[in-house]
Amino acid sequence: MGIPFYKYQGTGNDFVVVDNREGTFLTRDDHDIIEKICDRRFGVGADGLMLLQNKEGYDFEMVYFNADGYEGSMCGNGGRCIVAFAHFLGIIGASCRFIAVDGPHDARVIASRWIELKMVDVTQVEKGADFYFLDTGSPHYVTFSSDVAALDVVTEGKSIRYSNRFKEEGTNVNFVQTNGNELIVATYERGVEDETLSCGTGVTAAALAHYLRGEEVKGEEVRGEEVKGGHEIGIRAKGGELKVKFARNNNSFEDIWLCGPATQVFQGEITIDI
Repeated sequence: MGIPFYKYQGTGNDFVVVDNREGTFLTRDDHDIIEKICDRRFGVGADGLMLLQNKEGYDFEMVYFNADGYEGSMCGNGGRCIVAFAHFLGIIGASCRFIAVDGPHDARVIASRWIELKMVDVTQVEKGADFYFLDTGSPHYVTFSSDVAALDVVTEGKSIRYSNRFKEEGTNVNFVQTNGNELIVATYERGVEDETLSCGTGVTAAALAHYLRGEEVKGEEVRGEEVKGGHEIGIRAKGGELKVKFARNNNSFEDIWLCGPATQVFQGEITIDI
């Protein structure tokens, strides 16, 4: 079977995207096929695969799979990339509303390669001795470091992800360094089971944890109708730069937007033996 696909990347977080509106190519049960497509040596190679599908009441549905072939929790950079894909297909204009595993999302196409994605509200954050744990659509463990570049992200991230607390359901692990007016973030992702060049839900978690940490480096106040009284924090991941905008309301974070580039890399067709 030949499957037409598109390759997208958002700050180095890369995805295979399939237009599955007719339901003719892949299903949620095709774990082995999806894992094979995501394999970087024997397939196309990607951090994950997404199906763009029809969903009544929404512009489309986003179905996201990790590189292991199994459906995952929300992927922020994937969400931005599938919005860029929908715009490329002509399904949406400058804005849209789609459904993902964690619920509805609004998004804006600011330019052909700049996408702003509204994330879920965050109402609970666990503060530990040297970490924050929160869910931004996916679970994230956030810890701060004076020098992220010096860390062995895979080894240290894996030790936390497979610790007694997290080994059953897993967690993503983020290492964060304050650097002037921005944050430097490195992420170990569950499902990929490796460091990725960027993680959208991860940098979102890092920005919120940074705000709670109350360090000297603070986000720039966002002015305008969309995020009144909010903050904007610049993020530098290994794959590029992002921005996280949010508002603080009592004990909750609301109006959270993940903003950054989303680029089509190439188109192709892969033949899969069924």
